[in-house]
Amino acid sequence: MGGKTQNEKTMITAAIVYDFRKRTPKDKEGPLEARVTINRRSYYIPTGVRVYAHQWAFDKVVNHIHADALNKRLSIIVDKLMAAVNESLESGHDIDIAQIKKNIWSTVQSQTVLDWMDGELLKLGVGIGTYKHYKSVLKRLREYGEIQSWGDVTVNNIYKLDAWLRRLPGRCSRISGGGVYNYHKCIRALLSRAEREELIPFNPYSRMRGVFSKGDRENTEYLTEDEMQLIMNFAPAPGSFMEKARDLFIFQMFTGLAYADMQAFDISAYKKIDGKWRIIGSRIKTGQPFVNQLLPPAVEVLERYDMKVPKMTNQVYNRELKLVGKAAGITFPLHSHLARHTFATYMLRNGVKIENLAKMLGHTNIKQTQRYAKVLAESVHEDFDMIEKKLKVPKEKTKST
Repeated sequence: MGGKTQNEKTMITAAIVYDFRKRTPKDKEGPLEARVTINRRSYYIPTGVRVYAHQWAFDKVVNHIHADALNKRLSIIVDKLMAAVNESLESGHDIDIAQIKKNIWSTVQSQTVLDWMDGELLKLGVGIGTYKHYKSVLKRLREYGEIQSWGDVTVNNIYKLDAWLRRLPGRCSRISGGGVYNYHKCIRALLSRAEREELIPFNPYSRMRGVFSKGDRENTEYLTEDEMQLIMNFAPAPGSFMEKARDLFIFQMFTGLAYADMQAFDISAYKKIDGKWRIIGSRIKTGQPFVNQLLPPAVEVLERYDMKVPKMTNQVYNRELKLVGKAAGITFPLHSHLARHTFATYMLRNGVKIENLAKMLGHTNIKQTQRYAKVLAESVHEDFDMIEKKLKVPKEKTKST
């Protein structure tokens, strides 16, 4: 993918090259840049395209879902580059690479921010659940309407977006602090890619560190062992949605699987070793490996369904769980992720090392797991307080005895 022109004194070539600085790790996407060489002096212009090393061969993008579109974009850039250089030569003007770069890049940037983000989603390599979440984030950005061009990507506009998300004009409810944080997390990730491709001079989030917090993550809900027993003892009508929801919840409580991983469960992926079902799998959401062994309550659930997990949408599952919890005597609403929290705290209470729990849950960082230890520490402190109150016997009562 290149071009060449020549007059009496000037030799000019143009081509697309991959990672000419040789700085890209093997497992990362590297930049494709337009190189124009004028009398053996080379200049480089970013194209905004990044691919893996194996996706660049024979001067074109290969083995990529958007290969045709990306190659067309690169060809347009090379053609514009050669046309601009030839125009300068024919007019007798000096070749101004900086101005040529500016003119070409204005063409590359002509698509809207949201159109570009929409195209980037397919390159993220995330699971279907995370992909849908990103799509919902873009839907919110379209509703917001204040970020259209790359010039709109400013610190001030991110602050305005944050305020808008917390208000949600015209809606009856508001997004939680943690929910807003997750929106920012997705947008920040996409803008980091835009910064790498030089679509924006800097990611505004880099100048807003610590501004948006996750909210209160310390108060992680979980069931005590008595409450776990209430769920296991509860007997809904056979074959009902409530029965399936209860069984799914029990399965999660004793596997620690997230909803998506549970619904993708396949017993054939497990190996039976010494009578125990074991697996080293990968989480659907993150691709992170996890270690799992089916405990007796989870096996009992599977045996009721011919060693399969009942299929149920997350919406229906959470709806039925609220009914299950209320009927079983739980004082707060159940939801699918509560079972995963319960698994984690149950394991820690019963002596499992936090490093091993992190592997069971498929956490990318042990800090994710440590919040469960903090929750248990709070519970332990409450017990200490209870004992301390019992030990503080009034002096009058002590004398009388």
